[in-house]
Amino acid sequence: MKRRNLMKLPLAAAALSLTIGAGFAQDAEKVVIGVSIPSATHGFMGGLNWHAQDTIKRLGETYPNLEFVLATAPDVGKQVSDIEDMLATRNIDGLVVLPFESEPLTDPVKQVKAAGKFVTVVDRGLSEEGIEDLYVAGDNAAFGRVAGEYFRDNLKAGGKIVVLRGIPTTLDNERVEAFQAALEGSDKQILDMQYANWNRDDAFNVMQDYLAKYPEIDAVWAADDDMAVGVLEAIAQAGREDQMVVVGGAGMKDIIKRIMDKDPQLPVNVTYPPALISSAIEMTALNFVSNAPMTGRYIISSQLITPENAESFYFPDSPF
Repeated sequence: MKRRNLMKLPLAAAALSLTIGAGFAQDAEKVVIGVSIPSATHGFMGGLNWHAQDTIKRLGETYPNLEFVLATAPDVGKQVSDIEDMLATRNIDGLVVLPFESEPLTDPVKQVKAAGKFVTVVDRGLSEEGIEDLYVAGDNAAFGRVAGEYFRDNLKAGGKIVVLRGIPTTLDNERVEAFQAALEGSDKQILDMQYANWNRDDAFNVMQDYLAKYPEIDAVWAADDDMAVGVLEAIAQAGREDQMVVVGGAGMKDIIKRIMDKDPQLPVNVTYPPALISSAIEMTALNFVSNAPMTGRYIISSQLITPENAESFYFPDSPF
């Protein structure tokens, strides 16, 4: 089963089903759900960890029969060990996992599934298809397309764009290819594209290079809010704040606040919400406390964040 563009619908359905199911869940047998995610090594993962903890707390209060085992891992080895421990000693009934890397996590997750457990994979897929019951992720093609369409429709005629890529991955390729496709046939020009590894310091260095090479830049697609922070610092040091706009992505709270305040340097953002982990955990919980079918693929669409709707995407208590 494949479901696309359901960012609001699954969450609304989940909230409704959780409310309806609360009555009979109180007397149900205990269910243990393991949640395995990377540590908060950068801004996006910090936000994802916050949303995971917030969702677990909320669901635990709603359903006393649900027990959550949350493990965060700074590397692949620790995540593999965490999952093996959940299966061997915590007797989990379900697993929600955002793989640190796809290949080394495939066999451990496959063992969980072979033991008859419900498996939800988030964001980064496994190297073998068909293992998980439920897959929840953002729409990477839409992420690039939405940003490209904004530049196509809003930059001045002949507008010049520089692009910061993430790391050389399929995920990054999907985003960039969709961004380029959205600009095809327009008079907007991509001057350069370089990898900045979703890293603030690398983005600062790449942007410094762009500023030295190109006397005229109208827009920067940073493609990630952590990278956008480095880009903004480089632009500020060069004193060129009034010359170009910057579009990042994922909804960092500081960026969203500036959009809410109509900062001309940051006109919009594109969603790739760390709160997708909340969707995954809630849907996994629903598998055990309701009769709603929770198998399949749920791809959360990317939306353009503007001053008009930014408040809906602003989470001041989140670290991201």
